[in-house]
Amino acid sequence: MLLLGIETSCDDTATAVVRDGVRVLANVSTNQDEFHAKYGGIVPEIASRRHAALLSAAVDDALTRAGLTLAGVDGIAVTAGPGLIGSLVVGVATAKALAFATGLPLYAVNHLHGHLFAPFLERDEPPVYPFLALLVSGGHSQLVEVRSPTSLRIIGKTRDDAAGEAYDKTARLLDLPFPGGPALEALARDGDPKAIAFPRHRPDPGTLDMSFSGLKTSVRYYLESEAGRNARRADVAASFQAAVVDVLIDRTTRALDANRAPTARTESDDRVCGTYRALVLSGGVAANGALQSAFLALGASRGIPTFLPERRFCTDNAAMIAAAADRRGEAARVDAATLVADPNLPFA
Repeated sequence: MLLLGIETSCDDTATAVVRDGVRVLANVSTNQDEFHAKYGGIVPEIASRRHAALLSAAVDDALTRAGLTLAGVDGIAVTAGPGLIGSLVVGVATAKALAFATGLPLYAVNHLHGHLFAPFLERDEPPVYPFLALLVSGGHSQLVEVRSPTSLRIIGKTRDDAAGEAYDKTARLLDLPFPGGPALEALARDGDPKAIAFPRHRPDPGTLDMSFSGLKTSVRYYLESEAGRNARRADVAASFQAAVVDVLIDRTTRALDANRAPTARTESDDRVCGTYRALVLSGGVAANGALQSAFLALGASRGIPTFLPERRFCTDNAAMIAAAADRRGEAARVDAATLVADPNLPFA
């Protein structure tokens, strides 16, 4: 099945053509960093206007790169939420118009489901169900139990700031340019991750939830102190990053321990770590090198297959939206006449 994917949940105007939820025939993405940089963050009104200006050409570009016309695809997949309402409306309205004009089936995809299936792209042997996914982005930080494409359950989440949000806010404290996350990671490479003992949030008993707002506040207070005013910015960045990674790996480890398999095994039991047969890292922060290294090390220490998306599929992209639609099938199919963008679209 060939699907045209459309993703406009935030500030990236993205389109793609994907075969069978795996092979990416075209992947087009235009960011708006230069339009938002002077404001130090994304301006929703600017984002939606840029989507309106670019999306039609982006659809044509993806089809051309794939060597197809709309008549050659089997369906249209679009991000229906969550995200910025103005941005979502542009993508959803475009997808609905194309579906009405062509009669093609329309698939509505939760943006977070897209991230979960990004590691399936361009991979001959994808993760095996059930798997445990750590989804970390600018707006979300979640541990998700994925038992099938249509059976997903959040088992841990941030109680306040997402990891990516904490990166961006801390980058601003360090006077780093927008986008802050990649700039902070680059600065951290020259720093000592043990230089400053920033706090690690510990979960309450019986929960896998996480928190990053206190860490961000600790960085601010430290920078305002005499020691902070004289500290190397690279050491601050590296120590902050180490704290974020420690919390994320700690929660993932706890989730694995909570689902440990019984000692006895049957012949048909090929599980290697409790009920989970794979570990998956996804979301924009999945492109972070320090997190990738720690996540792969955790998987190796537990002997469990570990999957990361290609870097181009970590950030918002339309290929992952098509991949999610392909796997969820009829569960994602909607009536074009009734589909509406939902900035607070529920996860399940």
